[in-house]
This record gives sequence, structure tokens and C-alpha cells, in this order.
Amino acid sequence: EAAAVEPAPFRHSIIPGFLASAAFAEALRDELLGLGFRGRRNDLLSLRQSEELRGSSEPHVAALRHALCEEFRPWLSAVTQIELEPTIDISCAKYEYTDVLLCHDDELEGRRIAFILYLVPPWEKRDGGTLDLYSTDERFQPQQIVKSLVPSWNTLVFFEVSPVSFHQARSFLSEEKCRLSVSGWFHGPSTVRPARCIEAPLPRSPHIPYDHEILYEWISLVYLDMDSQAQIQEEFEERSEILLKDFLKKEKYQLLCEALENKDIQWSSQGPANKRLYETAEEDTLPDILDKFLQFLRSEALFLLLSNFTGLKLHFLAPSDEDEDAGEGKATDTTGHSSPKPEQEEVEHYADSKPHQPDQPDSVPEAQDSKTQNSKWSGSSVTWSLDSVQLPNSLSFLFQDWDPEYGGFTSYIAKGEDEELLTVNPEDNCLALVYRDKETMKFVKYVNHRSLARLNKHPNRTGFWDFSFVYYE
Repeated sequence: EAAAVEPAPFRHSIIPGFLASAAFAEALRDELLGLGFRGRRNDLLSLRQSEELRGSSEPHVAALRHALCEEFRPWLSAVTQIELEPTIDISCAKYEYTDVLLCHDDELEGRRIAFILYLVPPWEKRDGGTLDLYSTDERFQPQQIVKSLVPSWNTLVFFEVSPVSFHQARSFLSEEKCRLSVSGWFHGPSTVRPARCIEAPLPRSPHIPYDHEILYEWISLVYLDMDSQAQIQEEFEERSEILLKDFLKKEKYQLLCEALENKDIQWSSQGPANKRLYETAEEDTLPDILDKFLQFLRSEALFLLLSNFTGLKLHFLAPSDEDEDAGEGKATDTTGHSSPKPEQEEVEHYADSKPHQPDQPDSVPEAQDSKTQNSKWSGSSVTWSLDSVQLPNSLSFLFQDWDPEYGGFTSYIAKGEDEELLTVNPEDNCLALVYRDKETMKFVKYVNHRSLARLNKHPNRTGFWDFSFVYYE
């Protein structure tokens, strides 16, 4: 009777002292801590979870399940005016230091009410682990956190699952405490859902007509050797990925690192919160050296060089599998001397070419293009495995002392699978080339609070920068 259902940002309620018996609550906690837990790690979460408790024979767990289904459900159905089925999904989760459950809406066929019963020690907001509720815009996209609920002992929170029920369990900051909770969903008749928001793809652009001289300006000379390129191509064709260490000349790399700390660069946060969280640089605010580097990334010469590295036809001069004179593992001269066309004709042809549009077939000739992005990753940065493009190549700049435990690595997974195909950790001055087809997704793992340890040595560096670019055949 004391429980009030709050309407905003979506229907939810907080019930303190949910279990009438303190002794029962403590016994329940002890039973739960004795369960087997398995670690779960993916683009959305990091936590330890029990098996489904629906069939658990532990007496206090079984009693809780019975009470939720037989006593609490009818009351909940009357309060929410939602017809609920007599069965529930229920499991137990443990969150420890740096664990997180990122922004999501819980929507799945039949889920109508979500619930969380907290069995935690004395808890403060500074310990992290709050249940954050998001507002949404007119397109049902999460905007910002408008309410944060601090976990407390024997408190149950429930909310209606809907297209706007975006929430998260904020990253856990306490190294001593564990957030133990029982959670799950009540099911009922499915509701009509609005169409999912489709984001516009990043704009593509054709290459810029720079000749091979720009390669000698930026790239370590070992990578411009034709025998080295043939060896790289052979390894890439075998593994579909390769890491090229010390890719840029040291002096150029150092200049880029210094320029990235320029306070005049304007960074804008990228969302929405259920898909990504990092910052990108506004190109018109970049120092001259960074602007020139972006031109290098978009240069015709680099298109040809990457074709040599990968064996993919990223430029019309690059050999393809159908070319009779293209032997396996053979690189083409990046100066373009193998072309029967005069260099001026080639430049004019591509200066007039237009970006490849998403609704055009991939087989359109002379549609080689790219999209480039300069990103900054720091505490809480993350992306989800939602996008799908063909050939991502990322050049990641990382200052020393970065540890894989900080997160921030790029993970590649096959669509519909949980097993990782490949993990690429940020590495100092390293070009990571990865072939990705339309059935392979990627995400950048959440950058957690362990990364703050770097501040002891680098007070101004809380994360890392990278240049991400995608080239298309």
C-alpha cells in the first residue's frame, strides 16, 4: 500500500523492506552466495551470474520464487493494469569492481515487468552500481540520465518494460563491496512496438589524388618495400587480420600525439547511449598536422598501399583475382607505374567520382571510397555490436602504460554468436588491419575505472585516441 508507481521517465516503483523477515532476507543472501556463478563479458555487460533459479531446490530461493509468482504477481498486475503470466524468469547476479550493465531497454518478446531485489551491504552513491533511468526523445532513443537509484538492503525495484525503458547499472567503483541482487521479468501479452530508429550511415568520400610521395612522408620505410608488402599480403590473406607495429615514422607520430592534446580541438560526444559513448573531433578545429594526417588517410596512394597489404581491390589500379597477371601474394607498385593510363587522366577520373551510396550494389565499378573518424576514448567509453560494414581498418594511437584490463579493446564477433573471433588491443603506433564481412560485427569494450591508475604517471591522459577508417572494395 505504501508503494507508489512513478510515471517518469517510465513507470517504476521502489519498495523498501520488501521481505518482511530480516532473518529470511539474510538466509536468502547466504544461499545465493553459495550458488555457482559464471562470468559474463560482452559488449553490454560485465558481471557474474547464476544459472536460472526457476528450478532451484534451495529452500529460501524456492520460497522467494513462490512468493513472487503467487503473492506478489496478482498485486503487481492490479497496480500496473497488466495481465501477467504465473511464471517468471529469475536469476542472481554479483557485480564487483568495474563491472557494469550498459544502457538497454530490456525489450524481448513477452517481457512486461522487470524487477530487481537488492541484497547489498550499506551502500553509497560513490560506490557506483546505481540503477540509472534515461529520458528518451521522440524517436525512442535514450538521451540522458534523469534519475539514479542507489541500491539498498532488502529493497525491490520494478519497472514496466517498454520502448522507452532505457536504464543501466552504473560501473562499480568499490573494490571492497559486492552488489548482490535477484532479478528477472514477469511476462504477459506482447505489445505493439514502434519501428526501430535507423541511423544515417557515416558519409563516405572518394580518395584524394595524392601520389606516392605522401607515403614516404608518413610511413616507416620498411612498409614501403615491395617484398615486405608481399609478405604482409600473404599473412593477411591467411588470417584476415594483421598488426603493423611502428607504422608511422617516429617523428611524425610524436607530432601527432602532441597535437592531439591541443586544447583548441573541439570534441563532441557520440551517442545514443544504447549504442556508443565516445568523443570525436570536429575536423575544422584540428591543428594543421592532424588535418594533413587525415589527408594522408584519404590519399589515393594509401588506397593503393592498403590494396597491396590486403590483396583487396580498394583502387582500380590494384590487381584483382580475375587479373591474369596477378600472382598470389604479389604486390603492385604503389606509384601506379603499372597503369597504361597517364597519371593526369587517373587523377581527373577520381577527382570527379562520387561517394558510393548505401542503396547501390557493391559491384558498382570505381566505387572505392572510405570514411574516417578521429576518436577519443576515456573512462566509460564504449560501443555496441550493432553496426555492420565490410572492411574496417583502425589506426590506434595509445600512450604507454595502457593495460588490457582497462578495456578499450576492439572485439570482433560473428552475427548471432557469443564467441569472439578476434580481439585487438590498443597499441602504440600500430596499424590494425581487419577484414570484416557483413556477418561480422565489432564493438569497443567499455573503458573502466582501472584506467584511472594511469593518472599517477600522466595527469592529463585519461584515455587514448585513435583514427578509425573503413575502406570498401
